[in-house]
Amino acid sequence: MYSIDDKKKYLKENLSQKRYQHSLNVAAECRKLAEKYGEDPDKAYYAGLLHDICKEMPAEEQKALVLESGFSVFREELETRSLLHGIAGAYFVKTKYGVGDIDILNAIRFHTVGRAGMSLLEEIVYLGDLVSAERDYKDVEKMRRLVYTDLNEAMLYALTFSIKAVLKKKGLIPPCTIDGYNFYTALLKQDEKPDRGKKKDNN
Repeated sequence: MYSIDDKKKYLKENLSQKRYQHSLNVAAECRKLAEKYGEDPDKAYYAGLLHDICKEMPAEEQKALVLESGFSVFREELETRSLLHGIAGAYFVKTKYGVGDIDILNAIRFHTVGRAGMSLLEEIVYLGDLVSAERDYKDVEKMRRLVYTDLNEAMLYALTFSIKAVLKKKGLIPPCTIDGYNFYTALLKQDEKPDRGKKKDNN
């Protein structure tokens, strides 16, 4: 169902070697997280592989795909080049490869900005992107520990990390990112968390 050979060929031809390797690393990370938390490993690999498919497309082409997509898009996303590729990528795989699985499309669409109430697959791709093998930012080891301990704590840490980085650069923050931060903050403050919400490692 999740054929990947043609996708890898497209990525190799349309991404830099560094970005292509990143895509492979994220796919592998997403598979591991899916196996740990009970998501379909092949589906997670597929979504992780394609998450940056439009990352190196010219900005004008990305924006054209975003506007054509019909997806709900925030002004802050339209005005921030680095946020266009997730939306463009979701629409691109929908039209080029006929992907109709809304979970895969949302995982690609929200992998940079996050949102409240993300599905398990969305969380896996969001976090897999942040802790893939080549990542070496200051707090990556802490992030990796959290990702393999409790997804909710990892999501809150990741969203906080992202918001701080954007504020430091005086960039724009889409409302969905703030909603995501508030969602996971409230979830972790609850005395009794829903089973789906907790997603803790019980091994």
